[in-house]
Amino acid sequence: MSLAIFDLDNTLLGGDSDHAWGEFLCEKGIVDSDEYRRANDYFYDQYKNGGLDIYEFLDFALRPLATLNKEKLNTLHQQFMAEKIEPIILPKALELLKNHRERDDYLLIITATNHFVTGPIANRLGVDAIIATDPEMIDGNYTGKVTGIPCFQEGKVTRLNDWLSANPYTLEDSYFYSDSHNDLPLLQLVTNPIAVNPDETLEAHANEHLWPVLDLR
Repeated sequence: MSLAIFDLDNTLLGGDSDHAWGEFLCEKGIVDSDEYRRANDYFYDQYKNGGLDIYEFLDFALRPLATLNKEKLNTLHQQFMAEKIEPIILPKALELLKNHRERDDYLLIITATNHFVTGPIANRLGVDAIIATDPEMIDGNYTGKVTGIPCFQEGKVTRLNDWLSANPYTLEDSYFYSDSHNDLPLLQLVTNPIAVNPDETLEAHANEHLWPVLDLR
């Protein structure tokens, strides 16, 4: 059994679930749409350019979770799944997951997007586990803060190593699929790094190091 690791946004999905959640909150009137949309786009551009301050972003992105109770959040997320996520689930991504599953590989999503947004997506995709950035909860309610190490850039390596220490898997003959140069620290650790619809920086690195480049779109 090999460990098959997948980035989520713009890899298994034909879009970014974090950014889509922000757009969804704007559309539903949960946040001030003009102000929130400007900030949401600003941070997304930072992410794509490799200059994202993850803690500044999380302070922004997790704040709305603290303004709503869990029942309301769960109802919103069900609508979010139907309206924003289902349309961007890539058939080729489902086929890729199916191929690894049929080989008895262990399917693991690792994503910078917070676990509230991504946990149900991982369930929908039928993977075995997910490692995501964890929003802080106290007494069953979100605080709007992050807990632990954000699952971003080198943080993905740290979080994965923590997960490996608690689970019976190794990186021997492992796979990691990602679209983003932000994931180079982890791509460089696995046995089989695969660039999926990569950004310009990752594509150049993949070509230089003869990594496979996959199109799931």
